[in-house]
Amino acid sequence: MKKPRSLLFVCTGNICRSPAAEGIMRHALKARGVFDQFKLDSAGVDSHHIGHCPDKRAQATGSKRGIDFSDLVARNVCLEDFDRFDLILAMDQTHYDRLMKLAPKDSKAKIELYLPYAGATKEREVPDPYYGTDHDFEHVHDLLALATESIVNKIV
Repeated sequence: MKKPRSLLFVCTGNICRSPAAEGIMRHALKARGVFDQFKLDSAGVDSHHIGHCPDKRAQATGSKRGIDFSDLVARNVCLEDFDRFDLILAMDQTHYDRLMKLAPKDSKAKIELYLPYAGATKEREVPDPYYGTDHDFEHVHDLLALATESIVNKIV
């Protein structure tokens, strides 16, 4: 596979994990001076939070790390995403399975789990912090940051 230039991050409602992943990737690509060479977005597989901003706890965790993704707005994965993006990164197995069912047979996008693709951790899934504590949001951001660094090293 050629190096992807367009990435879509996917979680359940697009308010915790996937917008954080998009924000962390945006931050990392800007730090390397290559952000304008990529197209990034995030989406959810469920419609519970369409039109909502990212979870305030996710934003606060990002803000502590100098990462702002408050401008993002939750949306659903749509069929066009499978042609618009080179790589779709699912936060967990449930998301991956749903994406594989949604993907058209002639889909351009490669669909992968986020953490194993990065090769940065032994964990296979990014856990959902939504019903957890601030510590859970910190752990998710740690995983996302680790994986993002590994992915950036592969695609830049």
